[in-house]
Amino acid sequence: MAPEALIALGEIANTHATHGELRVRLFNPHSTTLTRGSTVILRRASEQQARRIVGLRTHKHCVLLTLDGCDSMTAAEALVGCEVCIPENELPPPGPDEVYHYQLLGMTVVTTTGEEVGIVTEVIPTGSNDVCVVRSAAREHLIPLIADVVRSVDREDKRLVIDPLPGLLDP
Repeated sequence: MAPEALIALGEIANTHATHGELRVRLFNPHSTTLTRGSTVILRRASEQQARRIVGLRTHKHCVLLTLDGCDSMTAAEALVGCEVCIPENELPPPGPDEVYHYQLLGMTVVTTTGEEVGIVTEVIPTGSNDVCVVRSAAREHLIPLIADVVRSVDREDKRLVIDPLPGLLDP
């Protein structure tokens, strides 16, 4: 499977207890995409391996996973640092006004007046709203993904149109 076809849902941050459970930090803490019995792809650099989820539960600010074939702390320690991925075509389709973070990456951000702001290089989830890190040759902007700012998201043309609040783009 091509690495481009995989979407990372989170990263194995650590082990949990001694029986092979894995502490996974999800990039979207509210995601319900992972389910018991489904298969995930563990990715580290160019290495990939498929594993079936045999146990899944939430714990504090993470998810605890038990994977098929991972039944000891030693086996779990070997997986720390791997991304937990699924094929893109297994993601639930976004709603009409929704977009996945990975779809925003690389989008050109322009204002409603046509001024180019830069390219989305990162999306930071926060407690209240997500924020796009937008970089240009001259500087970096933090653009909140809120209805008062975002006017449209064009996935096909990879454009994010914003109506910046006063001071948002000031140096």
